[in-house]
Amino acid sequence: MRLTSILAFLAVSVMFLSGCASSQHQGGEIVDGQTLVGSWRVDLRPTPDAEAYYKEFVVNAVDGRTFTGTFYDSPISQGRLNSDWGRLHFSFVTEDGSGPYLHAGVLEGERMSGVTNSTGRGFLSVWSAQRR
Repeated sequence: MRLTSILAFLAVSVMFLSGCASSQHQGGEIVDGQTLVGSWRVDLRPTPDAEAYYKEFVVNAVDGRTFTGTFYDSPISQGRLNSDWGRLHFSFVTEDGSGPYLHAGVLEGERMSGVTNSTGRGFLSVWSAQRR
């Protein structure tokens, strides 16, 4: 069951992120992973018309294609970066008592957007964030 959830998350992430990035790399820009470092205010509202629900995403350090930090008061594991497509794409895992949460997003300027798959609680959420 856990492998099925991970595969479903990866499929959704690919669809989501392919919409955020063009099919061709544009302009040969180099995106520095260090731009992710800092504190981000993440809006986790469950539906587009719901009240805003904010939590903090903190990226402490970037080392090559990996990063560390916290999200929703939980330590990040498996933080990965990819800037090969002209935007900074990232993914990471957090956990609570219900199981792992698989996160993926893309950074554009001072804003990011992403998805979270809760494998233990069985939901996929869409979120956005701004730098604090």
